[in-house]
Amino acid sequence: MTPPEGFTPHKRKSPLTDPWEPLFSKRDKDAIIIGLYAAETHCNSRGLIHGGLISALADNAMGLSCAGHHDRARLTGLVTVSLHIDFTGAAKIGDWVEFVTTSVVAGKSLDAAQGCVTANGKVIAHINATFRVYMS
Repeated sequence: MTPPEGFTPHKRKSPLTDPWEPLFSKRDKDAIIIGLYAAETHCNSRGLIHGGLISALADNAMGLSCAGHHDRARLTGLVTVSLHIDFTGAAKIGDWVEFVTTSVVAGKSLDAAQGCVTANGKVIAHINATFRVYMS
């Protein structure tokens, strides 16, 4: 399936997300949006996207969005301190799902981000996280 306009194959790979490919992403203002078409490999036994996948990709999108607010030459990493998700809906096989960071507060040692997860444009989760910033 072809992703919506502006999305390209997600370049930030990891062993955790490899089984969930193909993942897509795009830069929007000061944030990274990750997207995917829900498939069987993303789902629980009821055919709905698993909360663990939502949590991992929400964390990924918010962390990457925070990283974009720092000097890349000095940033050595971000580590999740807290992650909070309020699940308000569900996504099923075939849905286009986006992990959208709507706000970033970048600090010297801690960053905070919030956003939402949507399925076909409808909010299915509210997300927020705090990250420890490591600079050289």
